[in-house]
Amino acid sequence: MKDSRQLQIGLPATETVPVMVPVPTPRPYSYAVPEGMQARPGDVVQVPLGPRQVAGVVWHGETDGVASAKLRPITHVFDCPAISEEMRRFIDWVAAYTLSPPGLVARMALRAPAALEPELPEKGLRLTESRPERMTAARERVIEMAGDGFSWTKSGLAHAAGVSASVVEGLVKQDVLETVLIPPRPAVAEPDVGYAEPELSPAQRSAVEELVEFAAASQPKPTLIDGVTGSGKTEVYFEAVADRLAAGRQVLILLPEIALTATFLERFESRFGSRPAEWHSDVTPRMREKVWRQVASGEIRAVAGARSALFLPFRELGLIVVDEEHDTAYKQEDRVHYNARDMAVVRGHLGRFPVVLASATPSIESRVNADTGKYHHIRLPERFGGAALPDIDCIDMRRHPPDRGGFLSPVLIGEIRQTLEREEQSLLFLNRRGYAPLTLCRVCGHRFECPNCSAWLVEHRFRGQLQCHHCGHHEPAPEACPECGALDHLVACGPGVERIAEEVDRHFPDARTIVLSSDMLGGVKRLRLELEAIANGEADIVIGTQLVAKGHNFPLMTLVGIVDADLGLGNGDPRAAERTFQLLSQVTGRAGRSGRASRAFLQTYQPQHPVIAAIISGDPETFYEREIAERERAGLPPFGRLAALIVSAAHRSEAENHARDLRRAAPGLADIRVLGPAEAPLALVRGRYRYRLLVHGRKQSDIQSYVARMIETGPKPRGSVRVQIDIDPQSFL
Repeated sequence: MKDSRQLQIGLPATETVPVMVPVPTPRPYSYAVPEGMQARPGDVVQVPLGPRQVAGVVWHGETDGVASAKLRPITHVFDCPAISEEMRRFIDWVAAYTLSPPGLVARMALRAPAALEPELPEKGLRLTESRPERMTAARERVIEMAGDGFSWTKSGLAHAAGVSASVVEGLVKQDVLETVLIPPRPAVAEPDVGYAEPELSPAQRSAVEELVEFAAASQPKPTLIDGVTGSGKTEVYFEAVADRLAAGRQVLILLPEIALTATFLERFESRFGSRPAEWHSDVTPRMREKVWRQVASGEIRAVAGARSALFLPFRELGLIVVDEEHDTAYKQEDRVHYNARDMAVVRGHLGRFPVVLASATPSIESRVNADTGKYHHIRLPERFGGAALPDIDCIDMRRHPPDRGGFLSPVLIGEIRQTLEREEQSLLFLNRRGYAPLTLCRVCGHRFECPNCSAWLVEHRFRGQLQCHHCGHHEPAPEACPECGALDHLVACGPGVERIAEEVDRHFPDARTIVLSSDMLGGVKRLRLELEAIANGEADIVIGTQLVAKGHNFPLMTLVGIVDADLGLGNGDPRAAERTFQLLSQVTGRAGRSGRASRAFLQTYQPQHPVIAAIISGDPETFYEREIAERERAGLPPFGRLAALIVSAAHRSEAENHARDLRRAAPGLADIRVLGPAEAPLALVRGRYRYRLLVHGRKQSDIQSYVARMIETGPKPRGSVRVQIDIDPQSFL
């Protein structure tokens, strides 16, 4: 690359092109194309930006009219597939919708810079005519294995022959094996659509036929697969995947959590004979580079990944599946604020290919789109194989309170005991990590608060630490109060999953207990091992946070207990009822998936609350009708538009003053109003003070233009002030 740059810098330029560089720029920059170089729209190039060289994409449209002689030249054109026009239009669309600099959006499509140059060939070994001076059984196995005429890697040949690497090295030294260069290996094998065709129920078969028919349309609508937990939604969309693969197209399956990936990959491999390529933060940089390039070249036909996989430069993308489409993990809350579910629908529209959304508890937005005909709606109202949904009851904690110092009702404890006697599994769900959400001193009342955030420090007793779940600050759990010095007077207030585990151990000391939480020691690898152990029946009682609600299949799980069903219902989030209903429905759906009789219990102080009543009755339609009607009355999404502006600064007065000045710059329109500014519920995060403005408009309102005008005419951020724009916010903290 260095030689190429030196050759080109001094050459005269003959034309100019716009180049989108991966920085917060509102438009492409103009660059000169040196004589003898070709740079077409979509080509990935290297260009000077200030004192450094960066990768960018030659964009469509006009340049700013500056003569080529006055512009800095492109220094290199990378030997990699071009970014397609469809992908470039998608980047422009996302940038315009989210009011983000298109350079930052383009950056998400260039996440693997080392993949821009071709992969170097690997060193391989090939059998020659020579033979070793002394033949051994191990050497004979290697020679027999290499006798197929193909080239092998050293480790691959040793493994296939069942020998150590030193045996192979010895044959290389004796010229029995010669070194050759072999092409880079594919990241994954190509899926085989006929590998293991499933036995589908009549309902699943009908859904598959309907889905495949819709997918064949010239401009297919998105399809919502709305099926109860355990109804076989995955098997249904796998057949849509098979149909698109057979048609020569690539497929992308989005998953909300990395923890779900291992189980999903095994199911995919069972159906197609090979695993899809993975794309998420846990993938090694080297593998990410290989996946990026092979997706762009079309070698990889199927990808399973987190939300960022939506910005991979597919060559022939023909289907996107968004599994658990309701999950809030699809919303990115940093830099570019986008919802991968909604952007997947946009990408499908631009590319004229089908998008499938799947969930047992669809989002209100998706349900309304399905009810109004904007989306196709496929229902799977029954579990596969005749398995029944669990019987759900509530435990009124006013009538059946826990023992002093405990959090589990005697009713729930009795049900756990009976489940253990049947040698079946129980799941206790509480959406709070750690041991306790608050620690205070009984002598002086001191409460342990994060020094960087307006949040209490959560005790993690297993680690002996107090931790902030917003900024990551942690400190050792003290023995004495730092305020008054009192010893042995610190008390934990409220339960977390660790405290529930402690209570379970008191009642059932011989039970095998596993605690599942996203911040457990050992990370994703340990979490996958724990999930595998539960599925294999190696645990009696599982205690977990919302991690356990996401698509897991535990055959022996017949009892689910919700420790605090009211948690989440009392805040001011407009989506609180929807999220609580989805979460509790997903958790209770972990029981009875293998066909065994199962039960679920919700500990609650509000048994008459509409969300609790809907779950107990097993009638989700009543909940959806009520929630949709309330949203429509209030003009909230999907019947209205929202945008949030979050103003933050190192000092409270800076943030407040800028937010007020921004509010005064808001245009006066009848169909749009601005609420605030108000101090955010989380007023201090990572040492920055936060104020929020909420822009509320009608469904037809042009929220983007309104907010853009506010930002343009309002004060420019100075000093430590930052302004974040969140179109269609999911979080109101």
